[in-house]
Amino acid sequence: MRAHVRLLLFPVVLGAAVAGWAAEPLLAAYQSQVTAAEDHVLGTWVLNLAKSKFRPGPPPKSQTRIYEAHRDGLKTTIKTVYADGRSSTIEYVANYDSVEYPVTGAPDSDAIALKKIDANTAESTLWHAGKEMANARRVISEDGKTMTITYRGMWDGDQSNNVVVYDRVQK
Repeated sequence: MRAHVRLLLFPVVLGAAVAGWAAEPLLAAYQSQVTAAEDHVLGTWVLNLAKSKFRPGPPPKSQTRIYEAHRDGLKTTIKTVYADGRSSTIEYVANYDSVEYPVTGAPDSDAIALKKIDANTAESTLWHAGKEMANARRVISEDGKTMTITYRGMWDGDQSNNVVVYDRVQK
């Protein structure tokens, strides 16, 4: 009798294990969507030069940041036109888990790690060739219309201490 019960339970246990294994990616995607829905940074932001401070400078002519929900985390695209007319597009996809993720298009960094502090605040660390290059703190205003990034680190070989303000682009 016990052998018969074990034979009947085996398919149930196996089925539950397979169902749990198959549901794992769906659960991860759901959790990612929930996190994305709660992330106040999502959207397009444009540089407000009048409110920003670039030390040592000069400031860029323009910068647009686009933050999007992505199946693998937060997708960020940063389009910059520098004072000398050069332009760049920096991209990365990262989670708020303090793990290094690759960055493309940036001359002074090739990896980034994000850490969520609260609904409106996040911190990041930038690396180049395994060396920590900079730290940044991003704060979104309570009304969700302004984002301020305080950046300390190396940029183009110089120590930078920037306070950069962005305005949200309304849809």
